[in-house]
Amino acid sequence: MRWVNRRPGRGTAFLLGAVPLAVLGLTYIIASAARHAANPADKILPLPGAMAQAMALLVFEADPLSGEYLFWADTAASLWRLGVGLGIATISTLLVGLVLGVLPPVRATLGPLVTAIAVVPPIALLPILFIVFGLGETAKVALIVVGVTPFMIRDVAGHVAALPREQVVKALTLGANSWGVMLRVALPQAMPRLIQALRLSLGPAWVFLISAEAIAADVGLGYRIFLVRRYLAMDVILPYVAWIAVLAVVIDFALTQSSRRLFGWAHGTAH
Repeated sequence: MRWVNRRPGRGTAFLLGAVPLAVLGLTYIIASAARHAANPADKILPLPGAMAQAMALLVFEADPLSGEYLFWADTAASLWRLGVGLGIATISTLLVGLVLGVLPPVRATLGPLVTAIAVVPPIALLPILFIVFGLGETAKVALIVVGVTPFMIRDVAGHVAALPREQVVKALTLGANSWGVMLRVALPQAMPRLIQALRLSLGPAWVFLISAEAIAADVGLGYRIFLVRRYLAMDVILPYVAWIAVLAVVIDFALTQSSRRLFGWAHGTAH
């Protein structure tokens, strides 16, 4: 059997996916041990035990000043900002993307504007957002919204506009108006694409969040990473980066499973 025709089962796929992670972890342990053998005070590649000890203080011991468990406070703050930002972006994408995709005159009018906004680097807008909204939560959430919404709108609007014209003609023949076409024809087929666009936006959204937290925040995963970098505290930075990766994977997995359960037809599976 040719490789292009091989379809690994769920268990095999899990094992295959775990191999690179295991190799990466083993490589790190070997490199860390080698550096510490040459320099026991090395801070660049801390040993797993040192990382566990440093994280235990943040996870299980309350901060003397604030009384909070810093790791969980950072996680909650970042997830709240990310959730609000992506929620606003998703709702905006659904509304604007449907209108642009279904109505050609609106697409011709607003499409260039959305494209122009999409090509502006969101990080370049961060000073403007801080000036307009201040240094509070609004600016951080706004950066996520501005950063991912134009891309998501373009993706969903393009998908809706590319739907077979026959579907629209049949709906109009059966008495539907533009609103009916939008709700009965475009909306059901746009939802799986919306979730896919949201999944693809997770990476950039984390980048914008960490950037905003690094500049103006007093709690959050990005804030903690940039706070301890001045001490070369890699025993905290590396676990935090790994934790962000775990959160991103969990969110992506949840979105994938939700799409498969709610819109099985889009994935070639039964409900």
